[in-house]
Amino acid sequence: MIAVVVLTHNRLQLFRRCVEDVLLRTSEKTREIVIWNNGSDDGTKEYLDTLTDPRLQIVHSPENIGMNAYAKAFALATQDYLVELDDDVIEAPVSWDETLLDAFMRLPEIGYLGTSLVDDPNDSQAVYTKYLREERNAYTRRELNSVTILEGPTPGICTMTSRELYERVGGFKQNAKFVYWHEDAEYVKDLKRLGYRSAVLEGLSVWHAGGPYYSKPNPAKNPYHSHQARLNARKDFVKRLILRVPFGAALNARYDWFDPPHRYEPPAFGKNRS
Repeated sequence: MIAVVVLTHNRLQLFRRCVEDVLLRTSEKTREIVIWNNGSDDGTKEYLDTLTDPRLQIVHSPENIGMNAYAKAFALATQDYLVELDDDVIEAPVSWDETLLDAFMRLPEIGYLGTSLVDDPNDSQAVYTKYLREERNAYTRRELNSVTILEGPTPGICTMTSRELYERVGGFKQNAKFVYWHEDAEYVKDLKRLGYRSAVLEGLSVWHAGGPYYSKPNPAKNPYHSHQARLNARKDFVKRLILRVPFGAALNARYDWFDPPHRYEPPAFGKNRS
C-alpha cells in the first residue's frame, strides 16, 4: 500500500525522534520505509544500523546530494502510494499514514496531499504557513467527500501522492545546479499541468521542528536561497512598477496576473537547541 521515503543529513537529534515517534507509529498499511542517509557523519549511520524493522530499506550515500536523492530513493519504492517525509518531523499521531491514505483516496482531484503542521512558534515553516493563511489568504477551505482540506501551497514536509501520478509526471526531478532546492514545488507544477491540485488535510497535524531554533543551518542550502532571493527581488521590482501605473492594480485584481510582492520577514527564532 504505502511507501514512506525520508532523506536525512546530520540531524541525528531530530531524526531519531522522526524514526521513533513518526515512522514507527505508522500502521500496517505502510509496507516500505526507505531512508536515504545523505553522507551524514554525526552518528546517523551507526544509529540506522541498529534498527531492525523489516520494512526498512536503508541507503548510506557517501556524499550529500540533497534533494536530488528523492528521485533515487523513490525509485527503490514499490508501493502504490508514496509519502515524502522530512527528517525533522518529530511527532505524529498513531496510524497517521492510514488517516492520510483514507483522505487521499477520497480526493481524486488532489494529486499531492499534505498534513497540517502543529502551530509551533519556533518552527520556521509553521510560522510562514500561518502568515500565508492569515495575511496572504493563500488557502481556500473546502469540504470534498466528507474530507476538509485547505487548498493552496503544500510543502513536502509530510505529503502523499500516488505511484500512478508520480510515474505520469516523471517523478521528482533532479537539479544539476543545486543540491538543495524546492523539488516539491516543481512536482506540484507538474501535477497542475495534468489538472491535479495540491492541498493540506485540515484534520491531521504533525510536529515539524524546522529552522534555526531546532538545528544548525546547513550551509549547502545557501546557494539556492541566495539565488531565489535575487530572483524574487527582480520579480517584485517589476510587480511594483506594474502596480504603480494607472489601473495596474485594478487590472491585476481583475485578471489575477500575479500575486502581490511578499512582505514576509522571518522572526528571530533564537539560539538553536542542539
